[in-house]
Order: sequence, then C-alpha cells, then structure tokens
Amino acid sequence: MLYSSTRFLFRTTTIRTILAPLSSSSTLHLLSYNPKRTIYRRFHFPLPSIPAQFSFTVRSMASQSNPKSVYDFTVKDAKGNDVNLGDYKGKVLLIVNVASQCGLTNSNYTELSQLYEKYKQKGLEILAFPCNQFGAQEPGNNEEIQQFVCTRFKAEFPVFDKVDVNGENAAPLYKYLKSSKGGLFGDSIKWNFSKFLVDKEGNVVERYAPTTSPLSIEKDLLKLLGA
Repeated sequence: MLYSSTRFLFRTTTIRTILAPLSSSSTLHLLSYNPKRTIYRRFHFPLPSIPAQFSFTVRSMASQSNPKSVYDFTVKDAKGNDVNLGDYKGKVLLIVNVASQCGLTNSNYTELSQLYEKYKQKGLEILAFPCNQFGAQEPGNNEEIQQFVCTRFKAEFPVFDKVDVNGENAAPLYKYLKSSKGGLFGDSIKWNFSKFLVDKEGNVVERYAPTTSPLSIEKDLLKLLGA
C-alpha cells in the first residue's frame, strides 16, 4: 500500500507495478541510480496525474544490494518475461547452468529429467540457465535451445534466458550462488552443468561439480524434500 508523501528508492530493471488510485494529496517520489555512471535521477509524480493502473520499470534496490536468499532475485524466462524466484518459495531447487553441445549434455539432461519426473509432485523444481561461456557450447538463441531440450530430452522443467555465470556481466543470481557456496578452486563456475541445491527457505545448501551425476544428488534431495 502506498501512503501520502512516501519515498521509495529503486534501481532500474524490469518489474511491472500496478498503482491503486490514491488521495489527491499523495505524491510518489522515485530515485533512479545508475551505478555505472554514478548519476542519480529523481522523479516527482503528483499521484492524481498517474492512471489508476500504471506500469513502470523498477526493482527494489534493497533486495538486489543485500539479498537474503534466492527468493530475492528476478530472472528472465526464455521469452524475456520476468520470473520472480519468490514464486518458488516452499520448493527445493536445483539450479544448473546448461549447454546443448557439451560432452556432459546427454547424461545430465537425461538424469535431470528423470529426477524432475520423479519428484516434481513432491516439491522439486529444476531451474536451467543456458550459458555459452564454456567452449562456446551453447551458441543457439533461446528458441533453438528450447526446441533442442524439449524435442530431444522431453524436458519439462523451465529453461530460462541465456546468461553469463562468470565475469563482470554474470547474472546477479549467479553472483549470489557463487558467494554462498564457493567451489574447490575458487568461486567461479568451472564448466557446464555445475549444480546448486537450494532448500525450501531459499538458502543455498550445496554445490556440485559439473561431473557430478544428477542421480547421485537424489539422497540430498530426499533430505530436503522430506520424502
């Protein structure tokens, strides 16, 4: 709920917000911050001039600068739509960076699909993020990746927008995952099909190497699922 003369601090990104009609004395203040250019912009809207339903692009700066769990992140699906990971609250998550032309592709997609089919009704969600940073083994666009995964492996779990998982352009979610669970030789993701296990509260509880078989994770999944 918005109150008269309330101030909000936002960082630019993509979230649709619907504003309800407010009193004639109410005012909305938006402060936009560009971290690359160190520029602040202040937007002052007398709320009566804003339509009852109004969409604009913002994200809570607090949730991104100081995330408490995986649930604080918003990612893009394969069609470019926002997906709030808070929608997965109460689920056990297995987050994997995937590729279509890797030597690990067949075994991982096959076993991931087996796990998902077996435990999706018990609260498991597998979130796949295509990445082309390792041997350029995910060169296709989102549509091509989706077609490959669905046609060849009949995968039913969601495959999201292609992302970077290392470097300065790494997706914020992956920066958080790596900071929560470092690898054996540092935080960086080493190859395709690295895996992060997240509990029902959004906490990263385990990290697995690319060569770790998805089916070998089953015993850890059962503990978190309570199955």
